Amino acid sequence: MVTNATSASACPPPMKPTSNGVFQGDNPLDFALSMAILQICLVFVVTRGLAYIIRPLRQPRVIAEIVGGILLGPSALGRNKSYLNAVFPSKSLIVLDTLANIGLLFFLFLAGLELDPRSLRQTGKQTLAIAIAGINIPFALGIGSSFALKETIAKGVNGTAFLVFMGVALSITAFPVLARILAELKLLTTNVGRMAMSAAAVNDIAAWILLALAVALSSDSESPLVSLWVFLCGCGFVICSIIIVPPIFKRITQRCNEGEPVDEIYICATLVVVLAAGFVTDAIGIHAMFGAFVVGVMIPKDGPFTSALVEKVEDLVSGIFLPLFFVSSGLKTNVFTIHGLQSWGILALVIFTACFGKIVGTIVVSLFCKVPLKEALALGFLMNSKGLVELIVLNIGKDRKVLNDQTFAIMVLMAVYHIHYHSSCHGCV
Repeated sequence: MVTNATSASACPPPMKPTSNGVFQGDNPLDFALSMAILQICLVFVVTRGLAYIIRPLRQPRVIAEIVGGILLGPSALGRNKSYLNAVFPSKSLIVLDTLANIGLLFFLFLAGLELDPRSLRQTGKQTLAIAIAGINIPFALGIGSSFALKETIAKGVNGTAFLVFMGVALSITAFPVLARILAELKLLTTNVGRMAMSAAAVNDIAAWILLALAVALSSDSESPLVSLWVFLCGCGFVICSIIIVPPIFKRITQRCNEGEPVDEIYICATLVVVLAAGFVTDAIGIHAMFGAFVVGVMIPKDGPFTSALVEKVEDLVSGIFLPLFFVSSGLKTNVFTIHGLQSWGILALVIFTACFGKIVGTIVVSLFCKVPLKEALALGFLMNSKGLVELIVLNIGKDRKVLNDQTFAIMVLMAVYHIHYHSSCHGCV
């Protein structure tokens, strides 16, 4: 009986979807739909309010969204248990995380739409060398710093998966972030812009492959064959996507005429394909976002179809769903788990390692490839674009229990630093 009572208190019953209203004695906060609406409205008000406050400081909205998530979580307002249990009770977090992951899935789909595989074929040896250096050097340094974390604040974690997650988190270049920076600075058509985009595309593909490997290695199964099967099935999914997706969407693109509205059935069918691809990769044992990203990459970029797709999906994803992802991250982040000189020293080490590996590695290889010094410096800073994609990697690591609370908090603060650093460096580039 004691065991049953303990189990009941530890696992609250699932929330019903809708209430009968306060006049019939129901508390709307006890029901999933009402709670989700309240959380979405609260997130929107807090993040947009913070964005308005920090706008004079020339900080991007994503800073407000991440900081807003941390403020709403256990680091600030969440220290009041009454507030946390009323607005973000543990039984409601499944719904919030599901909505956040749907937003993340479609964000990665949009990121894939921005990446044109043809640019990879046109990548010269010079750009390829810069891309390889831009991922190998920080990846090696990330693995090196992970040993320091394993000996101090990350004892008992899955060793191999932890090393790969840390290497990916420190070496990845956020292609969608970089694309927006170059567009804002009007550098997309310049030599530096083309080199940066091509190098980042190669870097991004390599990093997502490594992340897929890390996810496969983080399996709860002790058998190495399980990780091998997950990885091989992931490769099979990519090969099938290369064969199946482009011809289908090429026909759809040909049916969409310039200047005419795109048929709704094509948009809806595409979104269903994205969800189906997410389901397949999730069933394989890789995160659902990989399937969405691969579909986005495979869709032909010619014609009005792609731009119409982005226009219809982007506002909802970036305006409503993506902020939920940041808040979900904030609710998992407790800054107060970082205490003592050792932890803050590790935070400084991780930030230094991430920046040093990317910037210095890219600059040195660029100069070796006879890129002018000014362009080499610009490439070094541009290739260090991370932030948002870094958070995606960290959340996967946290969900897979590869990163503990303290390591996750340190890495989230590093991501915040990176985003602030990007916005501060725009003028320098």
